[in-house]
Amino acid sequence: MSSKGFLSSPTNRRSFLKHSVGVAAAGTFGFKLASPAIAKETTWTLANSLRSLANPYHATFSKGGADFAKTIDAQYVTLVTEGNSEKGISDIKALLQRTGGKLILNVDPNDSPDARVIVNEVQKAGGYVVTQWNKPDDLHPWDHNPSYVAHMSFDGVPAAKALALQLFKAFGGEGGVVAIGGILSNVPAIERKAGLDQAIAESGGKVKLLDFQAADWNGQKAFDVTQAWLTRFQGQINGIFAANDDMGLGALEALRQAGLAGKVPVVGLDGIAGAVKAVEAGEFAATVAWDPLWTGGMGLAIPYAAATGKIDIAKEPKEHREFYGTSIMVTKDTVAAFKSGGAALDFNNLWSKVTGPIQYRG
Repeated sequence: MSSKGFLSSPTNRRSFLKHSVGVAAAGTFGFKLASPAIAKETTWTLANSLRSLANPYHATFSKGGADFAKTIDAQYVTLVTEGNSEKGISDIKALLQRTGGKLILNVDPNDSPDARVIVNEVQKAGGYVVTQWNKPDDLHPWDHNPSYVAHMSFDGVPAAKALALQLFKAFGGEGGVVAIGGILSNVPAIERKAGLDQAIAESGGKVKLLDFQAADWNGQKAFDVTQAWLTRFQGQINGIFAANDDMGLGALEALRQAGLAGKVPVVGLDGIAGAVKAVEAGEFAATVAWDPLWTGGMGLAIPYAAATGKIDIAKEPKEHREFYGTSIMVTKDTVAAFKSGGAALDFNNLWSKVTGPIQYRG
């Protein structure tokens, strides 16, 4: 079921690639957007909560939220956790108090357990919330109607497996790889490691995992880890798997300083501009694009539709409450089409990029 009365955003993939590095969107505080597309319907405040605006994925995620807020002339706020769960929860509580509960929140929790606390706080205050990526398996939106509207994610296991296979293909299908993980308790980090493990298992012993280390989604940490690996495994590393593009670019910089960029292929996930450019240059074998403009914008459009009565969220099917979005594999062969493609976001069509319900494998 689609909402009514929303406008299409002019944002598409070209805009995403242009803005995905260094975009701060609304910054870390709220502001009122000029030139409203339609008259303001409510006094709801819209907010995206995320880890860091220094991360290109989250910067573009924030921009998606600002794009949607502009279409309804709503006040928009970006909350930044800085990787600190206590800060993330405290900032949300403060904003709930400041808005008197008139808050529509789209949150990528710093850690999975944070989601339960956040949902309970929003429900208690009378707001509406969508979670992204991280939540406990037993926490479901339909158990918290109408405040907990939906959970949005992407299926990281098959995506990471396919990405790893692209990496193996890039170095001939036989050799040693090293892998850089995200925060170990994060759902996407767990899924992406599982996908990598599946690909290695299917190699029949031809691909060996030399080492795996977590770099907490941080490019600088990935750079440091990779530098140490280049010394420890000199001449043995045929490819580098990174659980996100920011860490992949950190690894690539370490390779560049060692004169190995383009000789040791790298892969990552997020589809940020730097990674897409590295694919074009032959330094990345591939990246997986998650479309943060869509998650950042639609993660507010859906709860706004619920909050303003445009949809009755309790009557929506479960596949509209917990769902995967559409991912795209970007390789040397597909990068040109990826950069030129991408239709404008249509906030009237809430479910256009939904590919299926969340699968729980635990």
